[in-house]
Amino acid sequence: MILGYLIIILLVGGVVSMIAQRWSTTLCRIIALTAVLLDLSILINLFYLKAIAPERNWILEYSSGWITHFGISLHLAVDGLSLLLLLLTFFLGFLSILISWREINERVGFFHFNVLWTLAGITGVFISLDLFLFYFFWELMLVPMYLLIAIWGHENKIYAAYKFFLYTQASGLIMFIAILILYLIHGKNTGYYTFDYNQLLGTSLPLTTSMLLMLGFLTAFLVKLPVVPLHNWLPDAHSEAPTAGSLILAGLLLKTGAYGVIRFAVPLFPSASAIFATIGMILGVVGILYGAKLAFAQTDLKRLIAYTSVSHMGFVILGIYAFNEIAYQGVVMQILAHGISTGALFIIAGQLIERLHHRDIERMGGFWTPMPVMGGFAMVFCMASLGLPGLGNFIAEFLVLSGTYKANILMTCLASIGLVFATVYSLRIMQKIYFGRENSQKILPDLGIREKFIAVALIVAIFFLGLFPQPVIETAKPAFNNTLRINTGNAFIPNFKDLNKYISGINDSNNEFRDRILKK
Repeated sequence: MILGYLIIILLVGGVVSMIAQRWSTTLCRIIALTAVLLDLSILINLFYLKAIAPERNWILEYSSGWITHFGISLHLAVDGLSLLLLLLTFFLGFLSILISWREINERVGFFHFNVLWTLAGITGVFISLDLFLFYFFWELMLVPMYLLIAIWGHENKIYAAYKFFLYTQASGLIMFIAILILYLIHGKNTGYYTFDYNQLLGTSLPLTTSMLLMLGFLTAFLVKLPVVPLHNWLPDAHSEAPTAGSLILAGLLLKTGAYGVIRFAVPLFPSASAIFATIGMILGVVGILYGAKLAFAQTDLKRLIAYTSVSHMGFVILGIYAFNEIAYQGVVMQILAHGISTGALFIIAGQLIERLHHRDIERMGGFWTPMPVMGGFAMVFCMASLGLPGLGNFIAEFLVLSGTYKANILMTCLASIGLVFATVYSLRIMQKIYFGRENSQKILPDLGIREKFIAVALIVAIFFLGLFPQPVIETAKPAFNNTLRINTGNAFIPNFKDLNKYISGINDSNNEFRDRILKK
């Protein structure tokens, strides 16, 4: 039950933190920090298990009956991919509590309750191998994050919270319908009704049905990533959320969408994924270019950073549908590097808002002189955002583009333009805020000890990813190799050149649909 403890500790810690507010707000924060650090210590032990048994696909697995009459079980497991994502979850969760130490002064206990329950939902998403349980945790993330935005957000917090709720709830319900249909089809084919991931893999599906069910899953995952044109909720949610909410949104919630595509959408529906590959790559490129263009056009600092997330996560969807090992290595690196670099930029934005009480970069300027430490911190992560060699984002984007080049040269060339745009909006952040004419008459204090600790932790993490990527790649390698192996073991050709050979063995009843695809 060690995997169950990861979730239970966060849930109990949230409740105890809320109760402790009766006596001390500091006690609330200490309890929340302790809960996250306990989970982090358990995770370090799991890394030790990975080191002594590197050949195991599942480092740790637990399965027990829950609602057995309907085939629902408590099936939890961790492999290299989910292990890395859990490490990111607890690392950023720890920082989200630290960064809120002075920012949040109202209903402190309830705030930490919502933070820890959001982290619990994210943890459950990363370790659930029962689709019903996965959906349960998928929805568990929604309510506490909605409350974080609606209660502790900025001016238009209610609007942003409703928009976030409607987008994620509606797309989640579509995914749940797809899960139920897959459950019923598998039960009809085998006589065994189950939500277990391992049992549902390889379910025999007509190609049309497979495509529709895959789109049901993708609707939820692409909204969370987010992919253009399903991204409209993100800028509002990011700009209105408190700093901890923005950090969790950018660093963790977006990653649940990427994880869902890799773990569920592609392996469960390999034939449909092969056909969707070109569309997926186009969506990735559109996100890269469109997100970068909108980022450059913003004057609201948090909205600017939010649109950079749309651009950076475009590399994730592009790499996933390139269907080769090099691209998948880049996807894993991009997930981690984006979580750290963009999370750091939101922390910087939160620190500036705390000092200035506004987010308009046109009213900023010349902050390098009064705040050189913050300026240096910002410089590192602006350079990470544009892909400077030596930092994690460079490794991620280089691998994604290298892998995509093997699948589609045109998409690679178009995506590469996004690197130029990233340079433009990243340098604009530095120029507008830290250089140029000084627009503020306030005396602005530089980073304190707590803020410097957060900055150093993030800088160490992004440099580690940039200088020592191999441990991360080797940890995740069995997971993405399994995904590629499920999908015929030798990647896909997204331009359909080899689709005839692949489709021929899927289902004889799909001849008409197959012929129509091949004719195109």
